[in-house]
Amino acid sequence: MKTLLKTIMIAAAATTLSSIAIAEDFPDRPIGVAVSYGAGGATDFQARIVTMVAGNEDLFGQPMYILNKPGAGGRKGWNWFATDADADGYTLSAYNIPHFIAQSIKGGVKYSADSFEPIANWGADPAVVVVGKDSKFNTMEELIAFAKENPGKTTTSGAGLFVGHHIAALQIEKACECKIAYIPTKGGGAAAMKAVIAGEVMAGVNNLSDAFRAQQAGNVKILGVADLERNEFLPDVPTLKEAGLDVDNSSVNFRGLMAKKGTPPEVIEALAAKVPEMFKHSRVASRMKAGGSPMHIMTRDEVKAMWAKREETLKELLAGL
Repeated sequence: MKTLLKTIMIAAAATTLSSIAIAEDFPDRPIGVAVSYGAGGATDFQARIVTMVAGNEDLFGQPMYILNKPGAGGRKGWNWFATDADADGYTLSAYNIPHFIAQSIKGGVKYSADSFEPIANWGADPAVVVVGKDSKFNTMEELIAFAKENPGKTTTSGAGLFVGHHIAALQIEKACECKIAYIPTKGGGAAAMKAVIAGEVMAGVNNLSDAFRAQQAGNVKILGVADLERNEFLPDVPTLKEAGLDVDNSSVNFRGLMAKKGTPPEVIEALAAKVPEMFKHSRVASRMKAGGSPMHIMTRDEVKAMWAKREETLKELLAGL
């Protein structure tokens, strides 16, 4: 009995020492970050900014690099991450909420919220309604009046099915009791914005950060924000509620980093300790602000709570669709 107990204690001590060694050595090589959308879109743009200081000695001492895996509104990238990526912390993924949670609720994917381990959140990007610079619409009221008079003819681009853009479009359609032709585009938010600018659609639902840059370039007009309050980057643009539409903040796009389920706990802890500090870096903050990208930094525990709350809300919102 004493021999068995001694063996167990030695094994436990060895495991503890091994875990400590892994935590101290991690990372000893660059870390990849999978982005489930194309280059140039808001998630890609922001992921490159928030990881730019990872190689600093006071952070990870190793760079992070981006792996673009676009397709099917994010499904392709998250399917790959859930099934094919190594669970070792050296391949992380950017997450988008409500996107992957809504997609898992509707089915047809290989992941759920339980497939991943949240690390930290860097931003909260509201959906906005945009039209081309030469559009005849100047307010949400004008756009909705047209939609009511012309059911199904208000063509509206977005980054995919059951992403934040689609959630906002569904809420707008329900609130105005009118039919909107939502068209998911290949290539994510960047392609959806190009469709608006090129006049291929009458309007678009897109990320505030993408729309902010497009507006600064003189390419679009922003008619409304799908959030509970006006945004500091667009203080003159009303919320959809102000425009008379019962649309809340369910479509706000939370972005952050996550690991694959099964990643060693000590690696998760090492990442959770440093990633929020990386997001808080002054160079990151200044670049994000210049790009019109709202930041909302949350720790691992805070993200866990947010995921659970969003999943509950989305199940109610998507019931029956």
